[in-house]
Amino acid sequence: MGKTKIPYKTYLTEQEMPKEWYNVRADMKTNHRPLLNPQTREPARLEELEAVFSTECSKQELNDADAYIEIPEEVREFYKMYRPSPLVRAYCLERYLDTPARIYYKFEGNNTSGSHKLNSAIAQAYYAKRQGLKGLTTETGAGQWGTALSMACGYFGLDLTVYMVRCSYEQKPQRKTLMTTYGANVIPSPSDTTEVGKRMLREFPNNTSGSLGTAISEAVEVAVKSGGARKYALGSVLNQVMLHQSVIGIESKRAMEKIDEYPDIIIGCAGGGSNLGGLISEFMRDKLKGKANPYVIAVEPMSCPSLTKGVFAYDYCDTGRVTPLAMMYTLGSGFCPSPSHAGGLRYHGMSPILSQLYRDGYIDEARAVNQIDVFDAATRFARVEGILPAPESAHAIKAAIDEAVKCKESGESKTILFGLTGTGYFDLYAYEKFLNGTLSDAPPSEAELARSENAIPKF
Repeated sequence: MGKTKIPYKTYLTEQEMPKEWYNVRADMKTNHRPLLNPQTREPARLEELEAVFSTECSKQELNDADAYIEIPEEVREFYKMYRPSPLVRAYCLERYLDTPARIYYKFEGNNTSGSHKLNSAIAQAYYAKRQGLKGLTTETGAGQWGTALSMACGYFGLDLTVYMVRCSYEQKPQRKTLMTTYGANVIPSPSDTTEVGKRMLREFPNNTSGSLGTAISEAVEVAVKSGGARKYALGSVLNQVMLHQSVIGIESKRAMEKIDEYPDIIIGCAGGGSNLGGLISEFMRDKLKGKANPYVIAVEPMSCPSLTKGVFAYDYCDTGRVTPLAMMYTLGSGFCPSPSHAGGLRYHGMSPILSQLYRDGYIDEARAVNQIDVFDAATRFARVEGILPAPESAHAIKAAIDEAVKCKESGESKTILFGLTGTGYFDLYAYEKFLNGTLSDAPPSEAELARSENAIPKF
C-alpha cells in the first residue's frame, strides 16, 4: 500500500476493541518453570498465592491452558475512557531520518497515568473490589504504575498504599501529588514503616536511593500482615500482568491489518516486561505457530541489564526474599541499580514468560543502551513527532532509530513497530540535566554484578 494511503493515526472503533486477553503461555513451546514457595521450594499452590494476590489474579497467574480469557465487562467499559489507543505512522521521524523504513508506534500515553500501566491496574483493582477487599498495596519506580493503580483504586473506592523507590520519589515529587490526588498513601522506599525497610536502612546506610526489589518487599509485607483485608498488586513481571497488557498487541495487530501492514521488527523497552510482553502478544502467537517471523528486540538500560548481563536462574522477585522464586533472567535480588531516570526499568529480573521466550530464541535480541543516548533519541523524537516520551519509552525509540538508519544504509524498506509506553512530562528534571550536559550514566561493574549474582539461590 502506498505511503499516502496510510493515515498518520489508525484507530479501532470501540466495537473492534478486544473482548478477551491473550495468554501466550498456552502456545509457548517451553512453558516457563513454576513459581516456587520461598520456604518449601516447591511449586506455589493457588492457596499460597492467594495469601498475597486476589483470588482471580492468582488463578490467572497459574493458567497455562486457556489461550484467551474474557475481559470483564466492567473493565472493558473503563478501557473505553482511553482505549483504543492509536497506532501512529511516524512520517515526521521517517523524513527526519531520510529512511526507507516504515516506522509505526503504538501510543499508550493518552491517560492521566501517562502510560500503558492502567491496562492491568484497572483489572487488578476490579478483581480486588469483586472479592470484597478493603484495599491494595504496591510499589512504583518511575511513578507510572503507582499513578495507574491509584486511579483504578480511586475509581472502585479501594484504599491504596504505594511504596515509591526513594530516588524517584525525590526526583518526581509531582508524581506523589498526583497519586495522593486519587487517594493513595505514598511512602518513599526504603522506609522505616516495615521490617524489610528498616533492615535495608541498617545494612545500606549510604545507599538509600532504593530499588524496585526493596519497594516490592515492603508492599508485600504490609499486605500479608493485613489479615486478608488487603492484597498486593504488581505492575509488571507477573503472568497476570502480561495477560492484561496483551490488549496493546491485539489492538496493534488489528490496526495494522486495517492498513495491510505487518512488522518486520518489533521493539519494546524492557524492565520487568509489561510493555514488551503486551506489545508482542499476538505477533508472538504468529511466531510460535510459524505463521510469521518478526524480529523482536528487547531494549534495557545499561544500568540494569538483566537480559544482557543477568543469569537464567530461580531467584526471589524482591530484595527482602519474601515473594515466590521465579525462573528468570536476573542480576540477583540484592542488586541495587544506580539511580537512573528510567525508574520503571530499574528491576533486577525479567518476566518469566519473556525470559523463557528469550532463552528459546523467540525474542531475538536483547540490547542495553546508555542513558545519554536514550535522552538524545527522546529529544530528537520529541522535536519531530511532537510527543515528549517517557525515559522508559525512549529506550525503544533509540533502538527504532538505529534500525531505521540501518535501513537507510542498506536500502531496505522494513516495517518497524515500537511501543511508546507513555509521556515524559514528569521527567523534565532529567531532560534538563541532559540538555545542560550534567546527565551521567553508571553501568554496574563486573565486580558488582558478580557479587549480586553470587547471592542468587543455588539449588
